[in-house]
Amino acid sequence: MGKYSEQTPINIITGFLGSGKTTLLKGLLTAPDLRDTAILINEYGAIGLDHELVTNVSEGALLLDNGCVCCAIRGDLKEALRDLLSKRQSGGIPFFRRVVIETSGLADPAPIAYTLLTETVLQHHFRLGGIITTVDAVNGTAQLRSFPEPVKQVAMADRLIVTKTDLAPDDEQLVLESELLRLNQSAPIIRVAAGDIQPASLLIDDLYDEKGRQREVKQWLAAADGDDALVHEHADQVQSFAVTYDEPLDWTAFGIWMSMLLHRHGNNVLRIKGLLNVVGVSTPVLINGVQHIVHPPSHLPDWPNENRQSRIIFIVRHMDQGQIKRSLTAFNRLANPGATSGKAA
Repeated sequence: MGKYSEQTPINIITGFLGSGKTTLLKGLLTAPDLRDTAILINEYGAIGLDHELVTNVSEGALLLDNGCVCCAIRGDLKEALRDLLSKRQSGGIPFFRRVVIETSGLADPAPIAYTLLTETVLQHHFRLGGIITTVDAVNGTAQLRSFPEPVKQVAMADRLIVTKTDLAPDDEQLVLESELLRLNQSAPIIRVAAGDIQPASLLIDDLYDEKGRQREVKQWLAAADGDDALVHEHADQVQSFAVTYDEPLDWTAFGIWMSMLLHRHGNNVLRIKGLLNVVGVSTPVLINGVQHIVHPPSHLPDWPNENRQSRIIFIVRHMDQGQIKRSLTAFNRLANPGATSGKAA
């Protein structure tokens, strides 16, 4: 964990057209708690920066009054991040300890996450902190039912920000939240009215920060432990489900199984999150993956409760959940003949 904790976390802000990304970004750009943050945005003009609050510190970089460094993405994201890193190392811009990236409303966050986790130079200095998706309370339900982009943005999220809740009737919000839960049970839903967003709470609790991990895991487990079966399917054939195992999992067998699953079906495995009881390890192992890429596993210091089951949440599309569970069970039995079958939560 030493090297991993020294890397700069990158948070991705995504969301469909008109879902409130700009409002969220404006909050980030003025929040006093977000000094030491570099924010990569698509266009300065869309944010409407006040000139009195801005200082040019380098070509393509602005220093804001709250200490934030703001840069526009010109072309390739990899080049923008390399340039940001170079300017930090040379002292051309103030030191930053986190990065926020804005995507366009039609962007798929998966390629961005893949770039961050696989590009040689970037993965040495950066790591994925979390994916934050904004959803319009007024139009979100219709958008999820009409367009593939918001479906994937929601499915891949670590946090869901439902905006404009002051403009949407309560019954419509309940329908929307039901849609969100079908796509992604493990991401906490944060409701925002009249643009009143507390941006610092979204980013500082890094998924790999000790406190952040504990809190996120409890939310995942609460989703997996629901009484109503955690099997939800969307019209775009995106479904989420949880699998539990009573006996400890063999780490080698699990790793081989996951590698084979992602190698063959990575484009359709939108997210994997899990807390594993591993043979020979007394504390739980946390896994978190995005499509082809799995974050380095991390260990929690203690189990969050008395339950020692392994619990894995899958968000997939165009895949048979039964086949996924059977294949994992088969691999675990090869290494641990006495193991029982996994159960859908």
